[in-house]
Amino acid sequence: MNEKSKQSDQAFQPQTSRSETSLEIDTRDLLGKRREVTIIHAGERYRLRVTSNNKLILTK
Repeated sequence: MNEKSKQSDQAFQPQTSRSETSLEIDTRDLLGKRREVTIIHAGERYRLRVTSNNKLILTK
């Protein structure tokens, strides 16, 4: 494993919250330098994007 992939693996370290059924992920880890990602849930595509006001919008 090279140094860059080690850093990449370390950058995505999801934190579990108080509840074992919940997962907390920082948007910086999820999005990286992107302003938008596509999330697939139950076979459907959703778009998560950061607005110019630094808010999140999830659309189908």
